[in-house]
Amino acid sequence: MAGGLETLCGQAYGAGQFEKFGMYTQTAVISLAMVCAPITIIWIFMDKILILIGQDTTISMEARTYALWLIPALFASAILKPLTRFFQTQSLIFPMIISSFLVLCFHVVTCWALVFKLGLGHIGAAISFSLGTWLNVLILLCFAKYSYACEKTRVSFSTKAFLGIREFFGLAVPSAAMVCLKWWACELLVLLAGLFQDPKLETSVLSICLTVSTLHFTISYGLGAAISTRVSNELGAGNPKAVRFSVCTATFLAIAEALTVTAILLGCRNILGYAYTNDGMVVHYVAVMTPLLCASIFTDSLQAVLSVFNIQELLEEVGGNMLEPM
Repeated sequence: MAGGLETLCGQAYGAGQFEKFGMYTQTAVISLAMVCAPITIIWIFMDKILILIGQDTTISMEARTYALWLIPALFASAILKPLTRFFQTQSLIFPMIISSFLVLCFHVVTCWALVFKLGLGHIGAAISFSLGTWLNVLILLCFAKYSYACEKTRVSFSTKAFLGIREFFGLAVPSAAMVCLKWWACELLVLLAGLFQDPKLETSVLSICLTVSTLHFTISYGLGAAISTRVSNELGAGNPKAVRFSVCTATFLAIAEALTVTAILLGCRNILGYAYTNDGMVVHYVAVMTPLLCASIFTDSLQAVLSVFNIQELLEEVGGNMLEPM
């Protein structure tokens, strides 16, 4: 849902409407925090929901336990996602790099300590992720509060932020729908795998493939985020030629990156599974699935970049009037 900010904040910044830029960020935080409440309820009853649709009881119980410990991270994300758009649309990438690096170091140490030293297993991984997410929020908040680079767009909290909730949802829901349909299709495959005769094998193979796809998608997502910033800034400043040039450049980079990654995965398909498990059967089926995985990755790369322009068009149609001068 925070994807709506890529258009709103980007164009507001490009048009020099800095106060409105800050208000959009505050509205997004409030709106996403509201959305976290119903999601939390779903996570609390996740085991019953999964069992109801025919999933393995043991897997369902463990999934619920893992989700419960991720609830703090859920609320942290309601702040983190708008914050990243706040920095991204100002082209302030270095603070996010530093923050991500510090959180990564923290996560590796805490995850190792909680999972292996304290023997908490997957619960320890969830706790580590939640702590890391809140650390990321605190670092970025401090930078936004005290950095000179954010002086123009820094605004005090105002009740005006509540007035924009309805408009924000009008943009956020279409943005979220496009993202959710993509990810839900992947998660549906995992749920269907749990209905087969050997659910542990099927879900293991699919989980590994989806993990590889997700790891790669961070590259495509990063490229898409960069081009989204460029497009929205240039649209706000009224430079259509720069927008068209950005489209061509991003498409070329996406194709080159996708070809490189798929070639590496195909060459390593027989050993790819060993990065996640020592089970020979799982490794074998991961190798069988790799060509299909590569096809998915290639189309994902193009989709992640080209969808940016479609999202920009849709959100402008839905909420273009929101960028009128204050």
